[in-house]
Amino acid sequence: PRKESDTPKVLSGLLNNVTTGAPLCAVIANTNQHSADYRKLLSVPRPGHADYPAWVKYHGFNDIRGGGHFSGRLTAPLVFAGAVCRQILSRRGIIIGAHAFSIGTIKDMPFAKVKITNEILSSLSREYFPVLDAEKKASMYHEIEQARNELNSIGGVVECACIGVPTGFGGEGMFGGVESIFSSILFGIPACKGVEFGAGFSAAKLHGSENNDAYYYDETGHVKTRTNHAGGILGGITTGMPILFRCAFKPTPSIAQEQQSVDLTRHENTTLSVCGRHDPCIVPRAIPVVESAAALALMNLPGILCCTAEV
Repeated sequence: PRKESDTPKVLSGLLNNVTTGAPLCAVIANTNQHSADYRKLLSVPRPGHADYPAWVKYHGFNDIRGGGHFSGRLTAPLVFAGAVCRQILSRRGIIIGAHAFSIGTIKDMPFAKVKITNEILSSLSREYFPVLDAEKKASMYHEIEQARNELNSIGGVVECACIGVPTGFGGEGMFGGVESIFSSILFGIPACKGVEFGAGFSAAKLHGSENNDAYYYDETGHVKTRTNHAGGILGGITTGMPILFRCAFKPTPSIAQEQQSVDLTRHENTTLSVCGRHDPCIVPRAIPVVESAAALALMNLPGILCCTAEV
């Protein structure tokens, strides 16, 4: 796989490691590019990539090197921005963490729906391949390695939790709910094909008596729910419970197996095998991206900083 240091070079807005109030601007250089790998693909769109619809939209002037502006490399600045947001949020007691919930058919244990600690989320963020059940990691690695050996790829799901989010944020009009804000950013991550909150699609199999989260006063006098099928959001407004969501990522479309395609110059059917450096599974790389997207979404909730005190 392609390896980059991804070290941002800050151009403005930072002095002696403290923000100055000017726009925070940084550049992340692509230092390990192999553009020659894409010469044979100029007129033959790769199945599963944006090559063909982009070729039509931009009349053949689209840049396919590394995927162009559809590339997963664009998640690097997203993580830079998310890292800044996470620092601001953590000082207000809002912590974010994610793990590989599944790779192919191998599943990790899910987050506890109600009680999630800072320690758990912080420990996950320090791991390259974070899982809750350590015994599942080897099986997930095996699933990825098997796909690689078969010149194939495999998809998976990332589960993310946000704790410390106060009650009553979001719900600004029909399209300004928390789910809408989160989803608009999460679907900007290349290869993200689905998002569900709380019980998500599983809620469709439940009765109301099973899915409803019963309220109670805890020992400190705060209103809580005994379950969290809503994933911390009702009516597009935060409930004060952990915000829980999952993102489904498709398999990496660049695979070395021979695939059917077309030659857009010769107007004939053809085949191709995608050469180069491509991850057999993008889920491990996607985890910090999902965390960053969550941080950006929370920072976009109106009033979230004004109504949360620094801790």
